[in-house]
Amino acid sequence: MTGKEAALRMLKRLVQESLADQTEALLLTEDSSLARFTPTAIHQHVAERNRTLILRVVLGKRIAVVTTNILQPSSLKTLMQKAISLAKIQPANEAFVSLPGPKPIPEIDTFFKNIRRLTPGRKVKIIQEVMTQVQESGFRASGAFSHGEVELAVVNSLGVEAYQKFSDLFLHLIVQNEKGSGYASFVSRDGDQLRVEPLVKAAVAKASRGNPVQVEPGEYEVILEPQAVQELMGFLAYLGFHALAVQEGRSFFCNEFGKKIVHGKVTIYDDGLDPQGLQVPFDFEGVPKQKVIFFEGGVAKNVTYDSFTAGRAGKESTGHGLIPPNTEGPIPVNLFMQAGEANLEEMIRSVRRGIYVTRFHYTNVMEPMKAVITGMTRDGTFWIEEGEIKNPIKNLRFTESILKALSRVKAISRERKLCSSGSVYGRRFITGTVAPAIQVDGFNFSGVSSL
Repeated sequence: MTGKEAALRMLKRLVQESLADQTEALLLTEDSSLARFTPTAIHQHVAERNRTLILRVVLGKRIAVVTTNILQPSSLKTLMQKAISLAKIQPANEAFVSLPGPKPIPEIDTFFKNIRRLTPGRKVKIIQEVMTQVQESGFRASGAFSHGEVELAVVNSLGVEAYQKFSDLFLHLIVQNEKGSGYASFVSRDGDQLRVEPLVKAAVAKASRGNPVQVEPGEYEVILEPQAVQELMGFLAYLGFHALAVQEGRSFFCNEFGKKIVHGKVTIYDDGLDPQGLQVPFDFEGVPKQKVIFFEGGVAKNVTYDSFTAGRAGKESTGHGLIPPNTEGPIPVNLFMQAGEANLEEMIRSVRRGIYVTRFHYTNVMEPMKAVITGMTRDGTFWIEEGEIKNPIKNLRFTESILKALSRVKAISRERKLCSSGSVYGRRFITGTVAPAIQVDGFNFSGVSSL
């Protein structure tokens, strides 16, 4: 790891020596570990330490981005020369206005030293504990357990200087036998918050309800657990909650601001400073995070901006810049759905005939402008009849508009859960979504899954 003073000193020297009109240097370091396990063994344990420097230079309206993990002074000098040479031959981006200037960044603690106690030996003991408890319940366990330390530093020639250190861990658990499977997960920045027994208990409870039966495809009332709701929210963020999608005319928010397009119970927002989530005080441009409300009482309100989309619109960045070069837009990554007034048991009791969904799997976009996605249920799908969860059912494929589903919300739970898909490929930067369970009066299942 680099350390705050060393990281900022290196980046400032690089930026000061630049001959470009504007320069930005971003350093992302990671010290991470991932263990995967099957019912018989821990079959993979990998660890990575890396430092990646991303340099963005601007000549007029010509922009170039180059990346390296070789950080010796001579290499950085060569990198700067390469970046400027590339910028000279780029076409001008007439929509570009400027890199961001400095703003005060809130001081929050996102690093817990106890993460360092998760040595390989300690992680093996935790996984063995999981596997033993699952086996004692008559099931087999598989999953992934990862933890890491991350440093993010950003300096630019307009005066931005930002540094933050993060810790994180996540554990995904699947338990199964010949009849069924169940899922549970945990994510936190604080290693001391991990408790194995509740995870095992939750997953085993999902898997131990008997033989699954087949239910015919069709439209059913559903209860979606937080993990499934997280999936829907993530696709909304990717497809339409950000300014680039609106500016390019590909967001479901286009021409809809100020209109009620989902149920009045639904409020969704992004807030990197809320301690209930995985806090992130600033974005990858060094701009402090702002809370942005997308749906308020069902009404379309706002979208997120980075410096590029903000400059194009004559606005200020909301602190949602991603790692350059970013062609997908300022996608929000600290999502929340506001809690409701129901509890999960009450929601189940109110369903006469319906389906209970733990999570979705292998989800993809079909119609972006209508937020139509398709995917499959997985690891805990149940039939509800006369207010009781009955048999597990065979997994179903769904094809549904997220907006249509959210317009049919009947109830939202008081309890919310911090969910994360984790990150086991590419650069490590774990983000989280805080989601409740929701009850939807009509959700379209288009087929039976063979998985």
